[in-house]
Amino acid sequence: MSPAGERPSRESVLDAFAVESQPGRSTLEYYLRRFPEYAAELIDLSRELNREPYQDAAPLSDADQASIDAAWSQHAAAMPAAAADPFAALTVDDWRAVAQRLDVPRQVVTALRERRVSLVSIPRGFLARLAEATRSSIAQLEASWGGAPKLDAARSYKADSKPVAAEQVTFEQVLIDAGVPADKRARLLAEAD
Repeated sequence: MSPAGERPSRESVLDAFAVESQPGRSTLEYYLRRFPEYAAELIDLSRELNREPYQDAAPLSDADQASIDAAWSQHAAAMPAAAADPFAALTVDDWRAVAQRLDVPRQVVTALRERRVSLVSIPRGFLARLAEATRSSIAQLEASWGGAPKLDAARSYKADSKPVAAEQVTFEQVLIDAGVPADKRARLLAEAD
């Protein structure tokens, strides 16, 4: 269990007790005399080891099964539905078409897809065009946006560490980073409603 002269740890004592060939009363009393500081844990373990497993061989009646199903249905109905991701079904070709339709670089739609853009910084008119291009509504986009950026699970990464989601940035910053010219950027940012 432990080196000579050193008291064994609680885990060592419990492990030794658990593998005893005769874990009956006499073995428990022996361990309680030797290790009184672990009395409560030893007694609990002894009870657990000597407990008869509960086996109900009778199958559920139809009434019992109906009660369980009704309770489960009620529970499931009370759970809030997760917002569907309007971007989930879009393919790479779809995203290319979205970028062309919105007249922005693919880097911008990638940032939108990964929710790296702060939703409140996107002009309402542009958001409406994005919703139309992705065959969704503004309400669906807003509900699926959430607070944090999302990593695309389908993308592969070659890195020494797991990728982490970046902080959200403004729509204007994404346009600047994508190299959108100033006049086009001003036109996109001016899309009110």
